[in-house]
Amino acid sequence: MRGFGFGILTLTVALGLFAAYTYRHLNENLTVVNLTQQLGKDRPDKMDVEGPAEPLNVLVMGSDSRDGEGNNIDGLAGGGQRSDTTILFHLSADRKNAYGVSLPRDAMVQRPTCFDDDGDEIAGGFDMWNAAFSLGGPACTIRQAEQLTGVAIDHFVVLDFNGFKDMVDAIDGVEVCIPEDVDDETGNITLEAGTREVQGQEALDYVRVRYGISNNGDIGRMKRQQSFIASMAGKVLSADTLGRPDRLLGFLNAATKSLTLDEELDSVKKVADLAQQFQGIGLDNIKFITVPFDFYEPDPNRLVWAEDANQLWKNIRFDRPLGSKLSSEVITAARRPGSTASPDPKDTSSPTPEPSDEPSASPVDPAKVAAENGLCA
Repeated sequence: MRGFGFGILTLTVALGLFAAYTYRHLNENLTVVNLTQQLGKDRPDKMDVEGPAEPLNVLVMGSDSRDGEGNNIDGLAGGGQRSDTTILFHLSADRKNAYGVSLPRDAMVQRPTCFDDDGDEIAGGFDMWNAAFSLGGPACTIRQAEQLTGVAIDHFVVLDFNGFKDMVDAIDGVEVCIPEDVDDETGNITLEAGTREVQGQEALDYVRVRYGISNNGDIGRMKRQQSFIASMAGKVLSADTLGRPDRLLGFLNAATKSLTLDEELDSVKKVADLAQQFQGIGLDNIKFITVPFDFYEPDPNRLVWAEDANQLWKNIRFDRPLGSKLSSEVITAARRPGSTASPDPKDTSSPTPEPSDEPSASPVDPAKVAAENGLCA
């Protein structure tokens, strides 16, 4: 009996040491930067809203750095950092709704003056959205988002795309549905049609492909990225991952290696605390949309934000639901185009009604929208 007790004590100590090592290891993986000086002093104020907590706005940027092994996805010369993916996540004060707004890289916007690491000015100008990241990194992109929307950014996350591939591999793939074979000579990407779980280079190719899968370039890619992220969220929160410590630890290890965060998210515990803010929302109430846009008349390959974008930014600033008009083409983590997954029986949530004084949205044909964006109906 004494030997049994000693064995239990040894196991407890070993597990404690393993947990401590794992926590320290994951903390060491994180890259944390202080951008206070680069963000300047002319930032928007947060609006006072009712609710049990403060609404949160998190700007997520996908870093397509061309430096480093495996990161030059496009095979382009010149190296350097680029951001082809930007999503503004809003979490409501009552913690009942969350939505992510994709911001097109090809949208023409008025970039504000930014600052480099030494505090020297980077001139502003009328340019594509993603030029800000190339010129001034995440700080310039945050300034651009805040100046153009009036939305105060609470936290930022930069995700390295090559590390993103490792995250997908750690959970043994993510389900996608590809409506037809893809042969993208520009990006050197080939994908076979069908519904299946992709991982490795194929997963990275799927979120990066722009040609040969839809006729609307970056807009379709954003929609497919939204669907992929929704599918990935479902996989991470499923028993296939949460019930497999090896997969969960592998995912956390890959994720922490891939992230650059603000100084208020300088530990795994703080990142976990932020993630817990999404608990209880239900997969059907984590929504993805694209900022309303029009085509830029001087160049049909470029976009501009539409007038409806002003209503979207107002909704975020005052912590309001999206409204029916803005929700007309929403993708959720529970219901996404081409999904074969059955609804989670543990997820008893239903879509939160979208009260709004906006005009009713015109009927949307889901099959048509899916086809336009390279998604399965």
